[in-house]
Amino acid sequence: MKNLSEKSLSEVHSTIDIAEKSGFWKKLFAFAGPAYLVSVGYMDPGNWATDIAGGSQFGYKLLWVLVMSNFMALLLQSLAARLGLVTGLDLAQASRTTYPRIVNFFNWLLAEIAIASCDLAEVIGMAIGLQLLFHLPILTGVSITAFDTIIILLLQKHGIRKMEALILVLIATIGLAFIAELMFAKPNGAELIKGFIPSIPNNDALYIAIGIIGATVMPHNLYLHSSLVQTRKIERTPKGIKEAIKFNLIDTNIALNIALFVNAAILILAAAAFFSSGHNEVSDIQDAHKLLNDILGSRVAPVLFAIALIAAGQSSTLTGTLSGQIVMEGYLNLRIQPWLRRLITRLIAIVPALIVIYVFGEGATTQLLILSQVILSLQLGFAVIPLIHLTSDKEKMGQFANKIWLQIVSWVVALLIVLLNAKLIIDTITGWIHDSENPTVYYFTVIPLVIGAGILLLYITFSPIIKKVKHKLNTVPDGLPGILNITAMKKYNKIAITVDFSDSDSKAISNAISQGGNDAQYLLIHIVETAGARFMNNEIDDLETISDTVNLEKYKTELNEKGFIINVQLGFGNPKKSIPEIVNNNNCDLLVMGAHGHRALKDIIFGTTLDAVRHNVKIPVLIVK
Repeated sequence: MKNLSEKSLSEVHSTIDIAEKSGFWKKLFAFAGPAYLVSVGYMDPGNWATDIAGGSQFGYKLLWVLVMSNFMALLLQSLAARLGLVTGLDLAQASRTTYPRIVNFFNWLLAEIAIASCDLAEVIGMAIGLQLLFHLPILTGVSITAFDTIIILLLQKHGIRKMEALILVLIATIGLAFIAELMFAKPNGAELIKGFIPSIPNNDALYIAIGIIGATVMPHNLYLHSSLVQTRKIERTPKGIKEAIKFNLIDTNIALNIALFVNAAILILAAAAFFSSGHNEVSDIQDAHKLLNDILGSRVAPVLFAIALIAAGQSSTLTGTLSGQIVMEGYLNLRIQPWLRRLITRLIAIVPALIVIYVFGEGATTQLLILSQVILSLQLGFAVIPLIHLTSDKEKMGQFANKIWLQIVSWVVALLIVLLNAKLIIDTITGWIHDSENPTVYYFTVIPLVIGAGILLLYITFSPIIKKVKHKLNTVPDGLPGILNITAMKKYNKIAITVDFSDSDSKAISNAISQGGNDAQYLLIHIVETAGARFMNNEIDDLETISDTVNLEKYKTELNEKGFIINVQLGFGNPKKSIPEIVNNNNCDLLVMGAHGHRALKDIIFGTTLDAVRHNVKIPVLIVK
């Protein structure tokens, strides 16, 4: 598989040496960690809102949804870990090598929306926890969450193990709090067991069920897991990779079953405390906190509830911020300072939360939490389908590609996710149109966006399959030859060459000479790109212009002595405009350019000169790497 120059989460990549460990338990301990960082996303405050709403409205009847979601999570997270271990690429990087740039851009955009939705849940959950424990206003709590990104930076600076240790402490806090809560609540055992029988009472239950799936199987966790497993330095042999997959599967099963326990505990607590007592409309986390004292008769229960909520919010913030770094670097190959990336991620969540809470009041926080989980669920297909394609590809995965049975199970899970989401979208939009006084707005805004997303999902689903079919047709048995149309190519007479006084100039000039020989005329072009040159053009006479003129003359003299006909010309300002103007004015019949490797952020800042020049000249362009 194609390797990318930058490693995923390069600051912690391969920082834990597994090869030094010996014995099963030592190796298991060394591999343990990535799945725990992933698992905190499965017990974040967004889960609390959907679990409390499900338990209070429908009792234990949606417990089966949690179990099904956990099965989906185990399957998909194990595939994500396998992808990272085998290919050395995270899901975003691997997708970038598979899909066109425009598709990757939209995939990145959807992933960012999912991460923002997750972070929104964490921000609101933390703020609610601070309010319940310290009586702080929600707006104040939301503002405070902006500073917890500093904790992530400090932890990552001291190594991934410190971060994993903190996560384990927070998970233990959440788990112990809910063990105590369940002891207070005393759930009905018989009704609890019935909750594992699949049933969807009504559309409201479906909405919450899809929210639970979105809150449990989180798309950005697939990106995160495929990256975090690469923090272990493993033997890059079939035996070493197979061992790493085995230990990560154990790690994933333990971590995600802990998350299942926490989610089930929240739903069971809501069913035992609220549904059983007739409080069927409890969906607000604040209301749940208030009622726990009255219904359970314990002052400790509400305090434990608030502490667990803060622990869940603080631990989950790691998931969103690290995932944001991974998808931006992976899809766009855009690397920015970690503190800036995390601040952007957090502000994307904080600003909408502040606006909604300020306009609609603190009562809107739970609706925001549930909506954030539904948005996560809607984005799942765009992460799950590429993951299945990639891990089923024998060219990329070799002997570790998904077996047929695993492919079938994975596609059934993906189909179930997509169908549930499609029904939710149709029902939601139909309801909006039915209740709206001006439904035309939806026909020109929401519906086109949904259609566009559907087309993108179809492309992501079927384009790899079509490419495989075409590849087989063209390679079996020996390809299909076309009719050759051979014409004798004449030598070029006037060849333009762009130079920048770097090591690549020798290659560019050598390739140009091979096209024209001693009989052609050569025009060496260099563009002065200083701020003054962009403003004053050829009227500028600064140090760089003088230096560049001297350098061009040196090239000319050296090549003239070797018997070549050389002319030189200095251009000024933007290379995308200056180079085509010089080439066209001099009636050149070939342009030779060096590819200097601008990527990502440099492309955005400086622009893609090569593409712009190619489109503005009418002659062949030879690009030399």
